[in-house]
Amino acid sequence: MATGFRNLLVYKKAFALSMDIFELIKTFPKEEKFGLISQIRNSSRSVCSNIGEGYRKRRYPAHFISKISDADMENTETQVWLDFSLACKYIGIEKFKHLNDRAEEIGKLLNHVINNPEKYS
Repeated sequence: MATGFRNLLVYKKAFALSMDIFELIKTFPKEEKFGLISQIRNSSRSVCSNIGEGYRKRRYPAHFISKISDADMENTETQVWLDFSLACKYIGIEKFKHLNDRAEEIGKLLNHVINNPEKYS
């Protein structure tokens, strides 16, 4: 059974988005392997890892907030790579909207954590 950070709604949503992106990028051109594919895979996964790392430091509010802020930064980076994916025509507008909307929701949840760290201690 999931415990700790794995129980956080924001972690669950970020993990699901990262896995959906992982499946999606399998369809991207091979020449993007060391570019867009690598970047979007890493940034989407970093959202989750920063949440997990931050959760372990929640006893120290400043450090906790810093790590969750890093997760928010990585989430925003993922949105930038989604912009490039759309502009390069690797994804359609409907797929883009679906993934971007989910990233927006994750951003709102991360900002809730940042603004209310005491609720997670």
